Amino acid sequence: MTDTPHRRGADRTEVIMRTTLELGQEIGYAKLSIEAVAARAGAGKHTIYRRWSSKGALLLDSLLSLHESDLDYPDTGDIVADLREQIHAAVDLIGRPPFGPLYQALVGEAQYDPRVAAALNERFIAPQTDKTVARLKKAQDQGQLASGFDLDLAMAILSGPLYFRFLITQEPLTHEYVDRILDALFVGMGPQPQP
Repeated sequence: MTDTPHRRGADRTEVIMRTTLELGQEIGYAKLSIEAVAARAGAGKHTIYRRWSSKGALLLDSLLSLHESDLDYPDTGDIVADLREQIHAAVDLIGRPPFGPLYQALVGEAQYDPRVAAALNERFIAPQTDKTVARLKKAQDQGQLASGFDLDLAMAILSGPLYFRFLITQEPLTHEYVDRILDALFVGMGPQPQP
């Protein structure tokens, strides 16, 4: 059986993305370049530029290719337990290499490159937000959350403290911190007793 052009292309793409992550870990995002990735991956830089417009776009695809299913929501029927499990997985993912430091650099790059910002939002942030709001909506429909609670606001309240620690104070993101956020949020978001 011979390789098809599609399979060879997929293999080349995989090698380029794996090389991007390896180099990113070794030398950091600031020193990462398309030329360095091309040289190590044995690919032409034009091959890379045809697919990715910048190193930020290449890094985003490389990171997402490794962890596309890692942040899917469980649905046990207990919204707090499901959020806890999913957010613990997210904290574990961004708290260690290669994802954490490279994702942090990518978010920084998004502040200066509108294309990276748009791709990051479209391919990672918006899908994760949609998954969270959908899980919250299901819990609300089941009576686990107050019927009038603003679910988009709940998403912002859940993610804001995590990004604050991750990007601003750079304090460790721990399971204990996640649990404190969930406890604080669900006191106000839970169903209220009827008088």
